[in-house]
Formats: sequence, structure tokens, C-alpha cells
Amino acid sequence: MRTFIKFTVVIAALGLTTAMEAQNRDLDNYRQPDKRGINVFESPKDTASTFNGVKVRIGGASTLQYQAIDHENATGAAALIPITNNFNLATANLDLDVAIAKGVRMHLRTYLSSRHHNETYVKGGYFQIDNLDFIKEGFASDLMKNVTIKVGHMEINYGDAHFRRSDNAQAIFNPFVGNYIMDSFTTEVGGEVYYRKGGFLAMLGATNTKLNQDVKDNVAGGNASPSIVAKLGFDKQINPDLRVRITGSLYNTAWATRTYLYAGDRAGARYYFVMAEPLTNGAATTGANNFTTGRYNPGFDNKLTAIMFNPFVKFKGLEFFGMVELTNGKKLAETDRRKATQLGAELLYRFGKTENFYFGGRYNSVSAEDATGVDVDITRFNIGGGWFMTKNILAKVEYVTQKYDGFTTTSPFNGGKFNGFVAEAVISF
Repeated sequence: MRTFIKFTVVIAALGLTTAMEAQNRDLDNYRQPDKRGINVFESPKDTASTFNGVKVRIGGASTLQYQAIDHENATGAAALIPITNNFNLATANLDLDVAIAKGVRMHLRTYLSSRHHNETYVKGGYFQIDNLDFIKEGFASDLMKNVTIKVGHMEINYGDAHFRRSDNAQAIFNPFVGNYIMDSFTTEVGGEVYYRKGGFLAMLGATNTKLNQDVKDNVAGGNASPSIVAKLGFDKQINPDLRVRITGSLYNTAWATRTYLYAGDRAGARYYFVMAEPLTNGAATTGANNFTTGRYNPGFDNKLTAIMFNPFVKFKGLEFFGMVELTNGKKLAETDRRKATQLGAELLYRFGKTENFYFGGRYNSVSAEDATGVDVDITRFNIGGGWFMTKNILAKVEYVTQKYDGFTTTSPFNGGKFNGFVAEAVISF
């Protein structure tokens, strides 16, 4: 009910805003939060400006799933919590995007309701600068034709998979229901500088390696070193039918009391309660205290280096997105670094007059040297499809199966697997 009330407020706000700005809700250099944002990665760069004063765009998203998944593990393994077929908690986001000056925009996202934080929780936000006329008319205009600057407590641009993931209720860009097994996503304070020209992309940034901000001096453990994030790529519409993109990304943390690249999502995973034990840290398991079910965190808590390659090809309605992620790191007490490898491949076919239907499959696997000292493998297959009822409404359904190999006999994942159907309705505006 609380989610419904919150979302009603958002709808009312949207109605008011729409009445005031019915003529145009678009912003410059902006990824649309609806079907038009599909397969848009970094926000588009356009030197043409429509700015004629401060403009506030209120947006949001709401998502609901019906889950029918079964799970099991080996005889003698830790008991799993019983699960049944039913609806999950509805999730909702509130977005504020504000054109502040010519080529200067602010974004702020708030989770109104999520699996992990049922209460309202600010994900983060940033300033995006594509023009320096606020300093002086024409200042560095030739340079800024190709440069974009982002600063904030924000989702960092490591890899391309985060552009296709579900971000709590914003699930319209994800062709499936769940995110990848190792969900490479975090929000940290930092800055990124982009240079884009002729289809080539280069980005260099740095963060303070902290998800939760404070100014306390960690005298005992030491303060985190800055993390470096970088990306090189090529993205071009070769002809009206063919688009090709390939990128390589790097994220490196030399030292931190805790890293967040695989533990940065404050919203929570789909596939609620799968492979969960009845108790979590001594308390009854809830959706909130065990919010990462179905995912895997390699536990590189203090030192971490990750590299991700992402090819993307779209020919007419046929679309391929791939992932090769190589990561290593360690906890402070460990002698040597451990490794983990994640592979992913999505093949979709979009069809219909405006490609408002699609079907396809995703393969995702993780092979890791687990912190328990054994080598583990997790493999997932998704098969599903979707229907864009309007550019703001998506209905999708999938069959998912996930299998665990190599885990110790005391682990709930020992001989574990889950499979079943999930249907999801998404509204994003």
C-alpha cells in the first residue's frame, strides 16, 4: 500500500508537470527513460542546444513481478527456505532531471520502494556538462564539441552491461528480468571525462571508492585509495541496418576497507529468496536482509582489478550483446589474489512495426576461485520475450534456470539449482 501511495504521488506530479510542459519533455544530451532509450549507452552528445531557461523534468518507474520458481540443493546441504508462486514487492523510482544552463544538466534518482530499502532511499545523482558557456560565451567551444564531463555520487561507467541492467524499478532497458550473476554496479563519488569523435570513445575517471560517504579518518584500517575507471570503445551506425559497438573497460582499487563493484546495488536482486536459508545472520530471512539472492559476489573486499569487454551488434531486428569479464582481488587476510571470470551472451530478435516485440535468450556463467578455497561454477540460461504496449509500458516473461557446481557440502549452494517462470510489468516515463 505504501508503494501504491508513493507511486500515486509520482503520477500526480507527472500529471501536473505534463500539464505545464505538455509540449516537450525532452532534454539535451539525455537518454530517454522509455523505449527510445533502448540500446543507448552513454548519454548522446549533441552540440545543438534547446535551452531557454531552467527546465525540470519529473519522471519515474514502477515494476511488478509474478514469480513461479522452484529451488533445491543436494541431500545433506543446508536447508533452503520454502518458496511458492506469487507476486514480489512492487518497486518504484522517482527521477528528477533538470536543465540548469546551456549544456548543463542534473540527474537525481530516488528509490521510493525497493527490495532492500523498503523506505525511500536516494541512489545518487550527478551533473553532466557538455558546454562551458556558463563560464564565458564560446569558452573552449571547439573542445567541448567532443567532451562531456560528469561529476557526482553516481553510477560509474564500468562496462556496458550496467546500461542494460534493471535499476530497481527502471527495468525497461533490460530484455530479461534478472541482472547478471556478478552484477558489476556501484555508486561512488567521482568524476568522468569523455572524449567522443567519429564513433570513437575514450573515458577516464576516478572515484573515492566509497558507497556510503563520511569524513571519519579510519586510523585503524586506513583510508581507501582512489579507484580508477576507464573505457575505450568504438560505436557507429555503419548504415541504416547495421550498428557496431565494442568497448573495453577497467576498474581498479589498489586498497579499500571494502570494495563495492559486486556489492553496490542498494535496491536488490530479482529471483526473490532463491537458494536462501531460513535464517540470515541469526534472524528470519526477509527480502530485505537477504537481498542479493541469485547473484554471486567473489568477495574481493580489499583489493580489486576488473576488466570487461562488451561487443554489441544490431542488424535490422537481430541484436547481439556479449560480455567477457576478467576480475581478480583479495581480502586483506588472504595471501594471494583470487580470480573470477564472467561470460555473457544475449541474442534477441526485435520485430513489429516499431520493433515493439522481441524474443531471445541469454547465457551467463561465472567461474571463480571462491573464498572458501574451492573452485566454483554458476551457469544461468534465460529464454523470454517482451511486448512494448506503448513506448512507456513493457510486459515481459522469461524462463530462467541456474545451476551451482563445486560449492562445499556446508554451503546452501551445494548441488543447488533453481528454475521457473517470471513475468514482469514495467512502466517508465
